[in-house]
Parts: sequence; C-alpha cells; structure tokens
Amino acid sequence: MATLTLDDIRAARERIKGGIYESPCVESIPLSQLTGAHVFCKLDYLQRTGSFKERGARNALLLLSDAARKRGVIAASAGNHALGVAYHASLLGIPVTVVMPKFAPLIKVANCRTLGANVILHGGDLSESRVEAEAIGVREGLAFIHPFDNANVVAGQGTIGLEILEQTPSVQAIVAPVGGGGLLAGIGTVCEALKPDVRVVGVEPVHAACLTAALAAGHPVPVALSSTLADGLAVMQAGAIPFEVLKRVVDQVVTVDEATIALAVLRLIELEKSVVEGAGAAPLAAFLAGKLDTLKGKDVVLVLCGGNIDLTMLDRVIEIGLVADGRLTRFTVTISDRPGGLARLAEVIASTGASIKEIVHDRAFSGPDLSAVRVVCVVETTGHEHVRELHRALADAGVRIET
Repeated sequence: MATLTLDDIRAARERIKGGIYESPCVESIPLSQLTGAHVFCKLDYLQRTGSFKERGARNALLLLSDAARKRGVIAASAGNHALGVAYHASLLGIPVTVVMPKFAPLIKVANCRTLGANVILHGGDLSESRVEAEAIGVREGLAFIHPFDNANVVAGQGTIGLEILEQTPSVQAIVAPVGGGGLLAGIGTVCEALKPDVRVVGVEPVHAACLTAALAAGHPVPVALSSTLADGLAVMQAGAIPFEVLKRVVDQVVTVDEATIALAVLRLIELEKSVVEGAGAAPLAAFLAGKLDTLKGKDVVLVLCGGNIDLTMLDRVIEIGLVADGRLTRFTVTISDRPGGLARLAEVIASTGASIKEIVHDRAFSGPDLSAVRVVCVVETTGHEHVRELHRALADAGVRIET
C-alpha cells in the first residue's frame, strides 16, 4: 500500500468487523465543566486487551498469506501492540512471538503470556526490542508486524476515526495521543476525506516528543527518550508511513509534562470513574496544561485509547497527581522539642482544615540546638489555595517553613 486512503480504512473496518468492539463515544459533563470545551470521550480502552491497538493488529493479520499465517508472526512492543497481536493471533490460530523491552509493565508481559504468546524480554527501549524482533523474524521466517510503520496497521487504527464521525457528527476537534503516529495518521486521513474542518490534534509527552521533532526537521528523526508515565508513547522516532500522512493532515501537536499526565489520570478516575493509562490520559492532560485553550466552547472528542496501567504504579501516579493538584503537600519546619511543641504544630495545621498524613522527626540533622527538632510533614489539602492558607497560618504562628 503506497499511500493510505479512506478506502483502505473503510476496507479495514469491513475486514475486522465482528472481531473488534465498536467502543462508545460518550458526552462527559464533568470534563466539559473542567476544560471549557464540550467534551466527548471515545472509550477505546474498553477493547478486550485494553487498547486501540487491536484494530491495526487484526487488520494486518487478516491480510497475511496462508503461508505466512502458518509460519507465524513476530512483533515488538512495550505492551499494547503486543497484547493486540497476541490476542488476535490466538483467535486466528497464528503462532505469535513478541519482543518486549525489559522495562515493559509486568501486567502487560503477564497478559501477553496468558494470551499464548512467546514473550522475549530484550533491550532497554522499544527501538532495541524492534531490532531484535526483526532479526528473529528474518532468521525464523516470521512476518514482522510493526506497531505503527505498517500501512495495514495504520488503516486498522483509522477505523476509530470512522466511528467517531458517525457517533459524534457535531465534532469540531479530535485530540489523540501520539507515539509512532499510526493512530493520529489514521484519524487524520478519515477527517481529511470526510470532514476536513475537524481539527486534528496530537499530544505527546515532553520526554518522548518524536512527532514534534519530525515536524520541525521535515522528516522523522530520533529523539532522546526519558522515563515517562505514558510508556505507550515512548517512541524514539515517528514512523515514516504515518509521518507522510501527518505532515499533511495534522493541525496541531502539543507536549505535556509528567505531572500533568499524572493529574489527568487522577481526574479521569475521579470524574469519569475510568482507569486510563498515562498514554490514554494524554489528550486530557493537554487541556489541563492549558495547551488547548483555543478549543474551549467547541465539540471535542478525547481519544482515551489505553487502559493498561500497571497497578503497582497506580498509587504512585495518583500521589503525583494529588501533588500536582495541590491536594497533597509536604513541608519542613523547626519546632520546639519540649512537650507541647508538636501538639501546637498539629493545632495550627488542624485550624486550617488540613489533615496530617505523616510526620517524621529529624533530630539527627536539626543542628546544634538540642531544644529544637526538624519535622517533615505530609498533609492533605483541598487545593493550591488551601496550601497557601496553611502556609499563612504557620507563618502567623511563628513557624517558619524551610525551603
């Protein structure tokens, strides 16, 4: 397939019909109030394996020759693409091997094995895993299913765009996360052909901004990766096939930092009762970061496309989100180590309505004054203004917060 067309995506939709869940695209009153836009959420994290990746995986697998199906396939993925390939390969009776980075979330590794895939952990990042997968594919005669630089995969991902336009005909903008670019390229192709006035917006983490770099350079270029809560978007270089589409159809690409991604995960849990991974929460994060104020008042679809968050990390993500939201704060003060000193500190904190979660005495590093002690406090508050109120109350009581 030399170029991606609307007909390719429509054919993919017909091909994968019955094997893919047509996820709902629902109005969100709380997110609309939060963002100032009229928000609808495309809930593709409700797919069987928890992400949109099933769409492209199934389409690519169904287009393999009988001989290729018999030999089997191999994929490289940090998790969601591997899960999609493993699941649909098992349904289609195709042997599958997946190469995952050593840092891949344990839940995704375990689930791939549960689905019957032969899982190989190799490499410190997805690029190293992909090189190994391609080498194994050549050596063993396995068809390599690229997670985004494969036209059949991109066509499958684009089916989500067809559903969005049908389910939300008033849509004026679609905001989707960006890893290698396959999802956004598919959505952009649909919008360009059927509703060109729809604004197509991509969101990527600051720690893996490969599309931003590609657009600046005019072609895909490698970027340095740092650890990110949006591990599904940790791609070193945008795909060549998606980029050829994206440079034509994307209207805006924004980046979001880690604290805002965590806050978006928290907001979705609280307001939508939805547990969405960092990559899936990126579209909301862009609003929370103030990057999409031009979309206020417009009908906007947020593509919530992944729900495979590692539960061992969820509590840490929530805490980071609470800190970013001003609902969890930490400060250090020096108080009298005589009886009543700690009680007076607790009284000041309580007077503001804040709740103490943890207090740690630091006597060893409190200095030469044996009558004083440093105290590290972790306190629950209702937001940033409440934190400022707490700081004022401490100052009025003569308690100085150390910086």
